[in-house]
Amino acid sequence: MTTHPIRIAPSILSADLAYLAEDVLAVEQSGADWLHVDVMDGRFVPNLTFGMPLVKSLRHVTQLPLDVHLMIVEPERYIEAFAAAGADHITVHAEACPHLERTLAQIQETGCKAGVALNPSTPLSVLDYVYHRLDLVLIMTVNPGFGGQSFIKATLPKIEQLSEKLADNNPNTIIAVDGGVSPITVGEIAKAGATALVAGNAIFSAPKEEYAEKILAIRQVAQAAKTN
Repeated sequence: MTTHPIRIAPSILSADLAYLAEDVLAVEQSGADWLHVDVMDGRFVPNLTFGMPLVKSLRHVTQLPLDVHLMIVEPERYIEAFAAAGADHITVHAEACPHLERTLAQIQETGCKAGVALNPSTPLSVLDYVYHRLDLVLIMTVNPGFGGQSFIKATLPKIEQLSEKLADNNPNTIIAVDGGVSPITVGEIAKAGATALVAGNAIFSAPKEEYAEKILAIRQVAQAAKTN
């Protein structure tokens, strides 16, 4: 079975947008592995956030891989534009994609890594015929649309089951988790099988000089859980 390193992806949804470039540079210098960008359209989720112009601006600011999470309807209409703006990973929601295999192929054709996000109540069975297309699966451990929500513990068995499924179908696929990730919850999350951890408030609620400490704390708890 493929062993993936722990990756920490600070979510800019929780950053101070008035000083976004500074926050991004600070987490990059503090040991972050990816930068997570939540794109919301006010339709798939009840909130509006970022678009292609912000991704393009971030690409000029950071060397970190841009992990773009499309919480939007009809994501296939925008994939090429997000790829051109500088995305490295593009993750779409299974619930928004009636032609999921085609959409994942479209992402990979741009040269980006292709991911599928699953809401807390969405079963793993929606992935049954697309495992060959998956670079990443993002398990939502909160209902998407807002930052700062509490971790839904009932999602842990889904992470465990996904880890088992991927071992048989595509062990190179990364399991990412988004929602309520903190040093308190990350041990259980990592033990269940996750190796990419999206964290917002757990990092950005601290002063910039503490970002490195917050990122290291999440990484250390996750790594310890993986080895125990």
